[in-house]
Amino acid sequence: MEEHLEAGKESKPSSMSPDLQGDRSLQVEISDAVSERDKVKFTVQTKSCVPHLAQTEFSVVRHHEEFIWLHNAYVENEEYAGLILCPSLEQIPPAPPRPDFEASREKLQKLGEGDSSITREEFAKMKEELEAEYLAIFKKTVAMHEVFLQRLAAHPTLRRDHNFFVFLEYGQDLSVRGKNRKELLGGFLRNIVKSADEALITGMSGLKEVDDFFEHERTFLLEYHTRIRDACLRADRVMHSHKCLADDYIPISAALSSLGTQEVNQLKTSFLKLAELFERLRKLEGRVASDEDLKLSDMLRYYVRDSQAAKDLLYRRLRALADYENANKALDKARTRNREVRTAESHQQLCCQRFERLSDSAKQELMDFRSRRVSSFRKNLIELAELELKHAKASTLLLRNTLVTLKGEP
Repeated sequence: MEEHLEAGKESKPSSMSPDLQGDRSLQVEISDAVSERDKVKFTVQTKSCVPHLAQTEFSVVRHHEEFIWLHNAYVENEEYAGLILCPSLEQIPPAPPRPDFEASREKLQKLGEGDSSITREEFAKMKEELEAEYLAIFKKTVAMHEVFLQRLAAHPTLRRDHNFFVFLEYGQDLSVRGKNRKELLGGFLRNIVKSADEALITGMSGLKEVDDFFEHERTFLLEYHTRIRDACLRADRVMHSHKCLADDYIPISAALSSLGTQEVNQLKTSFLKLAELFERLRKLEGRVASDEDLKLSDMLRYYVRDSQAAKDLLYRRLRALADYENANKALDKARTRNREVRTAESHQQLCCQRFERLSDSAKQELMDFRSRRVSSFRKNLIELAELELKHAKASTLLLRNTLVTLKGEP
């Protein structure tokens, strides 16, 4: 299946950008996207009055792998260690997920192979639902790639990176490649070492936090990350239940419609009316599931990654503190032995400067994280409540009108 999306205000989920801030001197959007069998081509359009860029308006075509290349360029840069930006493809700004339409394609393929247990009408409705699901996944994929770029463009530091300008402006293929097995294994082993290192730093070594602000943030983030991850799993289950309910309405509506063709007079009208009721309820349940996925599940999933990135930022700062304290001990030993004192002093000063620089930028990042998180949750939860109320009213009205019609029949 090939899909084409001409991106516009109503084409992309609006809640995918929960915390974009900054000036408007660099505006980036995905104006068009084409889904082919094994890849998606994104047209990235930029409007700018930034002096580093040669033009004020231009566009390039990018693939998913080029987004990942850009993300890796940030996370591997030591200059950004004090930002909420972790060396993992799942962290903040979150690298957009690889376009994955296989599940929808497999469902469509199985449906196309035929099943004697379903009627032609059920087949048509299920095919319509699967195509809508595929399109929804495609739109969300495009939106997540766009938000990744917009968060970079809105960040006062990350927006000035040379690689970002290359991504936006260079008109040719960037000729990037994915990581090979050796590189993937290396990243996996580094994560294991980091986890063990973090446990050693915070546990056995007896290293204590020297700033109450960071101690409070660490305690909060450990609990917050666990709870928001659990909430995300539960929200996904609720959304899945609504989807299953919508699917269950299909055979009920088809069976009632079939009965309506067999009966005559009063029963025929009643069955056809009930068949119409369940078909409209199916569409309502589908909208409920879609809204809950967009306004709640996606937001929670987003902040699972965000809170993990914030935790990793605290780890990097703690690692810098450990290095600073070790440098102090090494300096004391050098002075006691009166050997290589200058080298030890120089190393101690570098460690001190790095720790202080990380602390300053990390404090600002964590304060920004707190602010945008509260604003984002408030916005999305209000919108979700309004949509749930709207759907509940529509469902109540539909049931009431159907009941009035059935009672009014002779």
